[in-house]
Amino acid sequence: MRSTAIYAGTFDPLTFGHLDLIERSAQIFEKLILAVAISTPKQVLFTIEERVAMAKAAVAGLPNVEVDSFDCLLVEYARRRGAKVLIRGLSAFSDFESEFQMALINRKLAPEIETLFMMPKETHSYVSSSTVKQVAALGGDISGFVPPVVERAVRARFTTRSGAR
Repeated sequence: MRSTAIYAGTFDPLTFGHLDLIERSAQIFEKLILAVAISTPKQVLFTIEERVAMAKAAVAGLPNVEVDSFDCLLVEYARRRGAKVLIRGLSAFSDFESEFQMALINRKLAPEIETLFMMPKETHSYVSSSTVKQVAALGGDISGFVPPVVERAVRARFTTRSGAR
């Protein structure tokens, strides 16, 4: 049975690794909701409005992908949206422990919602939003890591912060 799935994260910024999981999930599920977290313990570079706008631009060619934001427990958001599956990305072995704990907590809170772990293609497995920001902050080329709309936004943000032109 094909149903609705949610792929949630901060997406600050959205990378080709994220996009790979989005595209592949969109082929599996009838509807995929890309849920951008409003509240996060992470220090974010972009506002929620900016992250949602970049995500919408990046997935514009995927008709069954919807971008939304949320500010509650992910399982509560999934229930409200009628989703039965949460997509979680694993790009490194170190991700597994925290993702596994989160999946167990989510199962306890909402046993009717499954967690599906996916790995990005190996060409994107080493890319993280944190690394993209670090490379960009030091003036490095991020074009191989993020979609063009995201690259422009990241470059503009670091140009503005540094005062460079």
